[in-house]
Amino acid sequence: MIFPPRTKKGLSLWVICSIIGAAILGAFFFIGIKYIEDINYLITFSLLVFILLIIATATVLYLIWSQLETEVVESFLNKRLSELELELQKADESSDHKSVYLANMSHEIRIPLSTILGMIRMLKNTDLDVDQTAQVEIAEYSSEHLLQLVNMILNNSKGYEHDLKLNMVTIDIESDLSRLFKIFEYQAWEKGLDFECKFMSDKKHNFLLLGDLSMIQQVLVNLVNNAIKFTNNGKIEITIDHTITYDDHQVVTFYIKDTGVGMNKNEMEHAFSTLENKNTASLQHYRGSGIGLTVTKKLVEFMGGDLKIESKENEGSTFYFSLQLQKTLNIKQGLPPENPMLLNKFDYRFNVLVAEDNKMNQKVIKFLLESQGAECTFVTNGLDAVNLYKVINFDMIFMDIYMPKMDGYDATKIIKNSDKYAKNNIPIIAVSASAFDQDIEKAKQAGVDAFLAKPIDTEKLKTLLEKYALKKESVS
Repeated sequence: MIFPPRTKKGLSLWVICSIIGAAILGAFFFIGIKYIEDINYLITFSLLVFILLIIATATVLYLIWSQLETEVVESFLNKRLSELELELQKADESSDHKSVYLANMSHEIRIPLSTILGMIRMLKNTDLDVDQTAQVEIAEYSSEHLLQLVNMILNNSKGYEHDLKLNMVTIDIESDLSRLFKIFEYQAWEKGLDFECKFMSDKKHNFLLLGDLSMIQQVLVNLVNNAIKFTNNGKIEITIDHTITYDDHQVVTFYIKDTGVGMNKNEMEHAFSTLENKNTASLQHYRGSGIGLTVTKKLVEFMGGDLKIESKENEGSTFYFSLQLQKTLNIKQGLPPENPMLLNKFDYRFNVLVAEDNKMNQKVIKFLLESQGAECTFVTNGLDAVNLYKVINFDMIFMDIYMPKMDGYDATKIIKNSDKYAKNNIPIIAVSASAFDQDIEKAKQAGVDAFLAKPIDTEKLKTLLEKYALKKESVS
């Protein structure tokens, strides 16, 4: 039997047992009065029975009160649970209604926009002078930009609320994205900003790729829109590096750099927070308080990448990410160049330690270094770089600046101050997408020998390797 009873049946049973117990005690009491002749024993016996009766009565009352309280609490909790379920159901219905409304409104806006674009394109085919052609072209790109914004709003809502699915299509990186960036070029010019878009490609290994073009465009629309919106003077620079071929895949890295308001350390930590956890007070002047960056990071991660940010307050920001896309049809055939064999002063393969926390960036630098004949060993933070340097001999270190546990600045200082480095100093090359003057100066103060900005220029890398690797010094 459970104590205290949790059902009405159990409570009734306890009450019956208590009554029976009280009756038995009462019987003992009357029997004692009748058969016990010594008055002292009788008084003692009577007091004992009386105490037992009080205990039994108190127990019954406690059980009744506990059961009633439990039933009241359970009734309240059940009622509150039903209310919460009803509220959740209403919230879901409201969210569904908003999504449907947003989708309908998006559709309604697309219809007249499509008509406008169609009429503009028909107008382009008429006899226009140079000025009229430029004006029509601006109107066309502005209309396409508005259409992109409508799609971005709808896709951001879907990306935050619903499961994502990849729509894989064949992509020609330069052809498919050039037109998109042309839209932003006019938008930047309207604010008096310089706009530059560079495609870094290896013409001998230029492949059509398989990926979700619309999702990639959505990410770029979000990031470039932010860059233009929060840059009041200076330049917007977009670099797309698709020179890295890795087995049956090609690594495409996107860099969106601006000279805008930038972010401090606290703002960078909260830049990708969810809408519920976002500290809007600290971000009220930058990137808005919506879910654009949150959704953008989610989309990049869904495609297998990782969105990174490097920023300096009042100097600008760089957002970058890499995607590994499958190769499909080779556009231009070409023989791969022969890999040069880099040798250190002992005529062995050049051994390089690379500290880089981003896996996709590791593949990029691995390809670049190994294509020059180097052997790479990777770590994901500055602390591991220091520990590995202590036990293994390397010919060169490539040190990313921003890493977890220990950044590249501190790791470089520790290595430079070690006894091992004093006996056999090796070059340390800083690598970072944040190529601000302050970063370069700080890297020099930490003791780096050279600074490479991402995306890594192949010729600059080759020059550094030739400078530090090809030393055929004789060993005495």
